[in-house]
Amino acid sequence: MTEQNKEWAVGIDLGTTYSCVAVWQEQHCRVEIIHNDQGNRTTPSCVAFTDNQRLIGNAAKNQAATNPTNTVFDVKRLIGRRYSDPVIQNDLRLWPFKVVASTDDKPMIVVSYKGQEKHISAEEISSMILIKMREIAEAYLESPVMNAVVTVPAYFNDSQRQATKDAAIIAGLNVMRIINEPTAAALAYGIDKRANCVGERNIFVFDLGGGTFDVSLLTIKGDVYEVKATAGDTHLGGEDLDNRMVNYFVEEFKRKTKVDISGNPRALRRLRTACERAKRTLSYAVDTIIEVDALSGSIDFCSSITRARFEELNMDLFRKCMETVDSCLVDSKMDKSDIHDIVLVGGSSRIPKVQQLLQDFFKGKDLCKSINPDEAVAYGAAVQAALLSKGNKYVPNLVLLDVTPLSLGISVKGDLMSVMIPRNTTIPIKKEKVYYTRNDNPTSVLIEVYEGERARASDNNLLGFFNLSGFPDATCGQPLDVCFSIDENGILSVSAEGKTNGNRNEITITNDKGRLSNQQIMRMIQEAEIYKAEDLKYQKKVKAMNALDDYVYRIKNAIEDIDNAQKFHPQDKMKVILAIAKVRNLLDASQQTGTEVFEDYLNELKSLIEPVVRIS
Repeated sequence: MTEQNKEWAVGIDLGTTYSCVAVWQEQHCRVEIIHNDQGNRTTPSCVAFTDNQRLIGNAAKNQAATNPTNTVFDVKRLIGRRYSDPVIQNDLRLWPFKVVASTDDKPMIVVSYKGQEKHISAEEISSMILIKMREIAEAYLESPVMNAVVTVPAYFNDSQRQATKDAAIIAGLNVMRIINEPTAAALAYGIDKRANCVGERNIFVFDLGGGTFDVSLLTIKGDVYEVKATAGDTHLGGEDLDNRMVNYFVEEFKRKTKVDISGNPRALRRLRTACERAKRTLSYAVDTIIEVDALSGSIDFCSSITRARFEELNMDLFRKCMETVDSCLVDSKMDKSDIHDIVLVGGSSRIPKVQQLLQDFFKGKDLCKSINPDEAVAYGAAVQAALLSKGNKYVPNLVLLDVTPLSLGISVKGDLMSVMIPRNTTIPIKKEKVYYTRNDNPTSVLIEVYEGERARASDNNLLGFFNLSGFPDATCGQPLDVCFSIDENGILSVSAEGKTNGNRNEITITNDKGRLSNQQIMRMIQEAEIYKAEDLKYQKKVKAMNALDDYVYRIKNAIEDIDNAQKFHPQDKMKVILAIAKVRNLLDASQQTGTEVFEDYLNELKSLIEPVVRIS
């Protein structure tokens, strides 16, 4: 199979703030992190809408300060959640873009695109970022890319995993596997250290990214990578540290100038960009300056922040990370001394105080910094993609055993949570259990599926429900078999069967509580094609504009050239000058002008000029 017609499979780290794509290169027997059109190995997870185009990645982030209400970021914090979720309600105060609830309590992002208001789901925005990552891979590989392994935080629940899978489907990708981010990072670390790995090693992965935090403990023994325990917080990361700094400087600006910028999206966006930069600087410097010209009206803002003050602002979040680390070790039934390697993943793991607290927790053990924390997850995903692909001869023959992050079960009498699959159970898994009906004359039974660790079922997250009907009139205590099955992607299916009547019903947790239906997915796929066509149309228009502008520039040079000027008849010269003026007006009103008009004017100019003088 040649490189051109090979079916490539890539690994995509779909991050909160930045995304990354990688591929296994068979000829080099290693993973290649793919750079984007800007030459960067990571791409901002950012989408912007303007009056005439849609921007994704660096282009979107670069114009965020001038177009804050239509520049969407942080969608990973929205995906798979309900609008009424307290987490979403807290974030609404911080985002410059508007989010509203749909009829089924699904959060919808409101943007203005081409002069019209559009309501877009988090899955659609994520699909746009995934399309960008696919295009980056296709440009590098010079071949279509259809297959991908996509990563999610280990603590993403079932709904969030399904929503991420939907986003990939909308992007036109075949999702080979959804894998956990710290597991992918451990895969990257394990591949890197295979030559030096003797016997069994326990790897602790600390993954603090832009929006999510995960820790996982894995045991590597030969070619088997087994996850022992995982813990985390799907709403803790670098963005929260930025928010603390932004709030601190908003109060300082208010104290100094008596001006409150908390309701000014543009000012907040510019301040946030400065705070992000300062946070990175404080990872290697002890203090830094925050400087924003004309932050509000004509008022400039200049201040400084020390690393000690930054740490003080965020100490409760850092300590929360350490509590999660401790929880993971308790679940794994291992001691700190049993850990051989501590691997840092995610950009925020570079923060010195985080590293110091982690090192203190593990009694001074050295932290592994040999892999790039921004690229490790995509690297591991690319290895998994190669393992799942056919025809890759030189991929290490690894076995990956992941776990489910949350307990899964059903509600039984008294609103109690009856756990079928405890958290940190190795997947894929299938478990069956016999339950008995509660009431006399049970013609039907409601099966409610929950995930979570609370004793009361209603305090946990309801994933879905279904009715099992057809029971004969009888006393309570009719037996029924309930079966829970989790596949390799961590996605759950539940079935129930009456032992006396043989009736059966089942649910794959797909279309309940805010999930997209097949019809909605198909509609979004069609809309993605429309967006693509509109983007290509706009690029064609810009290309025609640039060609016309370039030709006008060359005409002016030709007219001003002494030798050429003598060839022009005064009347011809006047015609050319008037034509150039007309073109200038046309270019100034480019928003209302179609591509064909620019092409027609270029042909008209050429027919006017070329009989008189040759344009170089």
